[in-house]
Amino acid sequence: MAFITANWNPLGEAFYRKTELYEMCWNLRDGLRDCLVAAAPYGGPIALLREPVRRSPSSRPQLEIYSASGVAIASFPWKSGPVVQLGWTVSDELLCIQEDGSVLIYDLFGSFKRHFSMGQEVMQSQVLEAKVFHSPYGTGVAIVTASSRFTLATNIDDLKLRRLPEVPGNTWSAGEPTCWVVLTQDRQTKVLMSNGPELYILDTTSCTAVVPPGLGPQAGSIVHMSVSFSYKYLALFTDTGHMWTGSSHLQDKMSEVDTKKTTPPKQMVWCRRPKSQQPSVVLMWDRLLMVAGVSHDTIQFPLEDPCVLIGELDGVRIISSANQELLQEVPLVCQEIFKIASMAPGALLLEAHREYQKSSQKADEYLREIKEQSMLGEAVRQCVEAAGHEYDSNTQKSLLRAASFGKCFLTDFSPEAFVSTCRELRVLNAVRERGISSLTSDLRFKQMTLQVLIDRLVYRQFYPLAIEVCRYLKIPDYQGVSRVLKHWASCKVQQKDLSDEAIARAVCVKVGDSPGVSYSHIAAKAYECGRPELAIKLLDFEARSGEQVPLLLKMKRSQLALSKAVESGDTDLVYTVVTYLKSEMNRGDFFMTLRNQPVALSLYRQFCKLQEQETLKDLYNQDDDHQELANYYVTASYREKRLESRLSLLQTAVDEYNKAKNEFSAKATEEEMRLLRFQRKLDDEKGAGLLGLSLQATMEALLALGLHKQAEQLYRDFRVPDKRFWWLKLKSLAEKEEWEELEKFSKSKKSPIGYLAFVEVCMKSNNKPEAKKYVSKVTPEQRVKAHLAVGDLEGAADAAIERKSDSELAAVLARCPASDRQLLDRLNRAAAAAAKK
Repeated sequence: MAFITANWNPLGEAFYRKTELYEMCWNLRDGLRDCLVAAAPYGGPIALLREPVRRSPSSRPQLEIYSASGVAIASFPWKSGPVVQLGWTVSDELLCIQEDGSVLIYDLFGSFKRHFSMGQEVMQSQVLEAKVFHSPYGTGVAIVTASSRFTLATNIDDLKLRRLPEVPGNTWSAGEPTCWVVLTQDRQTKVLMSNGPELYILDTTSCTAVVPPGLGPQAGSIVHMSVSFSYKYLALFTDTGHMWTGSSHLQDKMSEVDTKKTTPPKQMVWCRRPKSQQPSVVLMWDRLLMVAGVSHDTIQFPLEDPCVLIGELDGVRIISSANQELLQEVPLVCQEIFKIASMAPGALLLEAHREYQKSSQKADEYLREIKEQSMLGEAVRQCVEAAGHEYDSNTQKSLLRAASFGKCFLTDFSPEAFVSTCRELRVLNAVRERGISSLTSDLRFKQMTLQVLIDRLVYRQFYPLAIEVCRYLKIPDYQGVSRVLKHWASCKVQQKDLSDEAIARAVCVKVGDSPGVSYSHIAAKAYECGRPELAIKLLDFEARSGEQVPLLLKMKRSQLALSKAVESGDTDLVYTVVTYLKSEMNRGDFFMTLRNQPVALSLYRQFCKLQEQETLKDLYNQDDDHQELANYYVTASYREKRLESRLSLLQTAVDEYNKAKNEFSAKATEEEMRLLRFQRKLDDEKGAGLLGLSLQATMEALLALGLHKQAEQLYRDFRVPDKRFWWLKLKSLAEKEEWEELEKFSKSKKSPIGYLAFVEVCMKSNNKPEAKKYVSKVTPEQRVKAHLAVGDLEGAADAAIERKSDSELAAVLARCPASDRQLLDRLNRAAAAAAKK
């Protein structure tokens, strides 16, 4: 255990250690001198801009992007304006902030993405300093100009620029603030700035002077400040060498340390683990690195090469031209296990396992000591937790083997924490490899989540490793493997050295029918890259027509889009395509396109019948469909209120029916025109209100009005069947109770509908005497019904007996009352006689 603690340095009640993470792969001639350097948080990539201040107009700075271990990712000459600051977004996009306030955004591979400006006022002035910061709202940018004004953009993906108020009096002698930091407090983003001994907080509405508690005037002017990774703590450095630390709300003081250094440090970064009881600050000068904490002591490390400090969640990354180290407070559980002469349960269990490997009986002694204290479960927990904090794989294995050894002696051990730690460490060790260089610690991994780690691997195009991680951790396909394949395919279609056929085949083989992968999404990427033919090939693999069609329309492949929509059987989709085509094509081309798709044409006609009648007429004209054109004009005539317009449309319909050689419809339409003219004439003469009624309704109305001659004229002119006319007149006369006219009508000629109808109509009007007049005229077959209708049972019985009909006899028997025994006997005898025959 002694070699593990060899690089531990005590500070107050805690220990600090520097762990070498990588020997850097880059080869920087001049080191990090004359470079702007930015490293992404959570162990992300590093960006260098060499010689940002041009030595001559002809020279161009070189912008280089490296992995965390110094493996080159991208490099290109900087051709834009002078750069003030570099920074990374939370999604590993590089921000380059220029003097004119323009912010250029590049991806990890040096491809330009987009740009934005910090405002017109900033362009007219000059950006003196800029900072990139991260808040709950996203990645933000803050700048201060030569006119001593601050401008903030809290979230660059939802750009809203905020200009902060001026400092009262504007007493900055040098024309710029001495130092400043961005704070995120109470869901607000603020700027804390100093000008000599004065300290101000600026938000969107106010500028407030503040005084740090416990920092007296004798401390001098504030020349440097730093905020912690979580924005909870603040450190201030004065020109007398004093460093004040406290809460970022400036309400509590934690410590004040005299560093004995009067020159301002080049960098000042917080070094604090979550739940640490002793947060500290790392200060860097040209040849010295100092760790100052709550106690008055400090830890000092000499520096040989220029370095850059990057604050992390659990420590500080120290990047130099030769290597990269992590300076951090030793986790408490690691202190308890590895501290010399420690009697903590975890330390005893680790020693017991070592003795067990040597086949020494001391292993039993250590185990007995742990068991006597009933601390075996705690010992296993400590070893598992400590393994998660270690970077060295051999140390991890020693701790986990000790934990595995100890849990064998526990009866109620829950293995979840042990198993999850083993799985996580295997993943973390894989991504920490030099070729991958994702410097993720256990704490950072838990905060940024597995999903973000996979996103980083995918973004760096480490697809095989990303897939293996997803499978190893058994992530559901739609969240894991499918999402990786989707990104891989989107990158694959951008490879210009491969043919469309080769790429389409490779994508189909690799992706297959993976759930959650949309071929239309991949095809859209191909189209964006200027490869429409590849996009069409990829769309052939898309099973959902609803996903194919929108992209085909976007690609102006309207015929293919319409074919796909028709094949899908989705009428809504067909309507969508047809509507799009109508807006994009001229009328003639649109109709010709529909003619090649009968299903789409039929659906569009149905739509036009409900919504666009005029378009329907154009469709029929385009196809020379005279039959449908005639039908259209007939339908249109019913919407006209003026008779002349209606007759004109009907005449056009007659012409079209004739062209279609539909004589029946043509003649029917002509008769409709005759009827309309007849109705208009009667309306003008009698005010009958007949216009628009059908032939039968017109006759009924005429009979109701007593216009019998006009009704008979229609009867003759339109060759109305005799039975229909007799029925109409019979009902009309009965409803008006014109019984004399009804009798005359019955005698005018032989009734084509018989006389039973006269009986029934009279009885319906409750006129039995009038009904009886017609009983004798009824045919023998209907005479029983007639007698029954008027309630003449004797007559009905005589007629039934005469006809010797079983059914008629039964009908009369059913109506005969039980009290009329004579009639019942008579009917029964007749029925019996009829049955014998």
